[in-house]
Amino acid sequence: MNGAGTALDEARAALRARQGAGARYDADGAPHTELAWARAGTAFFARALTELSDADLSAPSLLPGWDRRALIAHVGYNARALTRLCTWGRTGTECPMYASPRQRAEEIARGATLPARALRSLFAHSEVHLNVEWRDLPGPAWDASVVTAQGRTVPLRETAWMRTREVWVHAVDLGGGGGGFRDVPPGLLDRLAADVLAAWERRGERPALTLAATDRDAPLAVAPGGGPTVTGTAADLTRWLTGRGTRRLTCDHGELPRLPRWL
Repeated sequence: MNGAGTALDEARAALRARQGAGARYDADGAPHTELAWARAGTAFFARALTELSDADLSAPSLLPGWDRRALIAHVGYNARALTRLCTWGRTGTECPMYASPRQRAEEIARGATLPARALRSLFAHSEVHLNVEWRDLPGPAWDASVVTAQGRTVPLRETAWMRTREVWVHAVDLGGGGGGFRDVPPGLLDRLAADVLAAWERRGERPALTLAATDRDAPLAVAPGGGPTVTGTAADLTRWLTGRGTRRLTCDHGELPRLPRWL
């Protein structure tokens, strides 16, 4: 174990000693890195939301076709959907994220009409509920198989990553000036880029691209057999991969190639 890991473990043990026997913690088998990212991202989203006035909520977001109200409702109901997957993993009783794609869309549409205070409360209360579910999961439950809204069978621990990308990316989508991809932690940026590439790979849509990150020691991706090289910071490359803009990028083939959708 490296020195940083040892120091973190020692700090965690000291904190638990101070908090006493009544405190509750994530199970030893929990995905601790992803949970930390999800919780930090929740705070990032909450801060971006706080910076918006009630009138600002009705303005368009940076995500085409979505206003901020719909986006906030989506993030809130996503937490509730992931909570249902936690129930599935903990009990073994099937509890899907949504009854159907139509039910999901109608839920978001209704949520977007809530008064501003209720919409803010939806986000706050749903994220607390999800966090409690995560904290109380026994270690073995994290490896239980559940099915995502896209029909993928994954271990329950995947919910921590699913929430991580949800809150960090959509916090940027709120577009209130509260943060951008350059505020995302480096390790998380690299994981987001890998997530996009993996999604394309699963669908057989991965383009032949080399992603040359100017602030990394190695490329984020290398195209076997050639293909265009796109150069920029890891933040700018990841923003482009997720469909959020092309600023500050260059391509050795001239125009940036058109990308498949991410999710």
